[in-house]
Amino acid sequence: MSRNCSIVLNAHVPWVRHSEVAHCLEEDWLHSVVLETHLPLLEMLFRLREEGVPYKLTLNLSPTFLAMLKDRTLKRRTLAYLNRILRLCRDEVERGDITGFGNLAETYEDRFDKLRSLFIDDWHGDLVRAYSNLRDSGHLELTASAATHGLLPLLMRVPESVQAQIRAGIRQFVQCFGRMPRGFWLPECAYAPAISALLKNEGIDWTLVEEHGMGDAPQTNGLFPFTPGETPDGLFIFGRDQNSSSEIWSADEGYPGDGRYRDFMRDVGLDAPIEYLRDYLDDSEQRQFTGLKYFRSSRNNNESEPYDEELADKALAEHSMHFVSSRGAQLASLEADGVENPMIVCAFDADLFGHWWYEGTSFLERIFRKTAERGDFTFTSPGSYLADNAEREFPTVTPVSSSWGEGGYFETWTSESNNWVHNEIQKRAQQLARFVRVFVENREHGAEQTIAHRQRCMQLMTKELLLAQSSDWAFLMNNEPSREYAEKRTNDHFNNFDRIRALALKSSDEGEFDEIEPLNPIYSDLPWNLFEPYE
Repeated sequence: MSRNCSIVLNAHVPWVRHSEVAHCLEEDWLHSVVLETHLPLLEMLFRLREEGVPYKLTLNLSPTFLAMLKDRTLKRRTLAYLNRILRLCRDEVERGDITGFGNLAETYEDRFDKLRSLFIDDWHGDLVRAYSNLRDSGHLELTASAATHGLLPLLMRVPESVQAQIRAGIRQFVQCFGRMPRGFWLPECAYAPAISALLKNEGIDWTLVEEHGMGDAPQTNGLFPFTPGETPDGLFIFGRDQNSSSEIWSADEGYPGDGRYRDFMRDVGLDAPIEYLRDYLDDSEQRQFTGLKYFRSSRNNNESEPYDEELADKALAEHSMHFVSSRGAQLASLEADGVENPMIVCAFDADLFGHWWYEGTSFLERIFRKTAERGDFTFTSPGSYLADNAEREFPTVTPVSSSWGEGGYFETWTSESNNWVHNEIQKRAQQLARFVRVFVENREHGAEQTIAHRQRCMQLMTKELLLAQSSDWAFLMNNEPSREYAEKRTNDHFNNFDRIRALALKSSDEGEFDEIEPLNPIYSDLPWNLFEPYE
């Protein structure tokens, strides 16, 4: 018998690249998460490996995030962002006599300078290769995901859309990591029964759903979600344990809400005089987060208290011990109840650690270390768990439709503010699927030049539709400050699709491709037939 726990992180950033401007606020989504989550995470994982501390972590790097990490322009901009933060740190150290936070600003400066050195000198700006290194040593299981984080159940009205999202996502994974993935991260953990066959047909072994997706299944039993199930298609399904995940994730009861941790919202970029921030903001009047924060979450008469690293360290000691002890007790109880080789899966967005929860990366390090010391259970990955239990027969399960969005289903993406998107997506998906089908049926009779022209049209139409299908835009439409940008991005992709479709009916592009193609330099070698007829 063995007791197992798995931490699964989803790292996703939507495709944003605005090279037409010197500094783009939306691109900072990428730069901030690289600086605050991924550089500290890699630093910690390499340190544990070097010290011989056993651990396994599962990580999804979404295809759009991978594309952004490998984009040369965005790499340069990430470095420029780091340099900008370091200049602000130096200013904050010098301003310390006024603010009283000079020592903390110096701590930030030292930390960011070290991370910058790792980024440039150790990993040569290539975080994909750094993660591959940890994969190759057996410490990391990397998963594939949908091409643009499309919410797959809402795309099933045109199955070719889901097929294209899956195939393009796997293709990006293979191009980046050189081998097929075993696991597939469902965007927003959103599942529908028809997705099982689509994943299995593309060579995927396992995926993860919310606990109620398995708990409400017709074959539910006391084993779920602490043992995987197998669908009739042969896909293994792991369930996310809600209780253990909530200890970290819950906004009301989770560890990050403890008043000794750093307050995310109190940021120099929001608090300092706008004139002082002018150089950092590149003459913009729009305030933004900088990552420099001096206060902790507790409130005293509505006044934030200064951040105290010693208090935060005590909170980390308590919470990491509580998490490890609780998982050990939970697994022992499951084993006593007859669950063979129980598995607890805790899944989170990666940017919770380091970005939203400043101390989160240190928390992960502590639970890996404490688990190795205590030996009550083992941190593993879903793929490793299946390999270790290759001779077992797992119970059959047909998970019900579900997601980890608010309400547990799809309400977040079908609200009054964003529901219009799905009809527009469906209409264009049907147009593209029909176009591809007719092309395939008549290709033998077409002229070589016409065939090449239409293949290029289908390639570009597929890319623009995939980008429009990103669940991020529908999600952001629920948020007043982000709605205008999200609507513009979605409509831009729809308009590009429509322009290309009109060109497809001509004999040549008349130079219009040269206007459209550079707008989104992602998936430049996408196959034209991702929307081929789905059987």
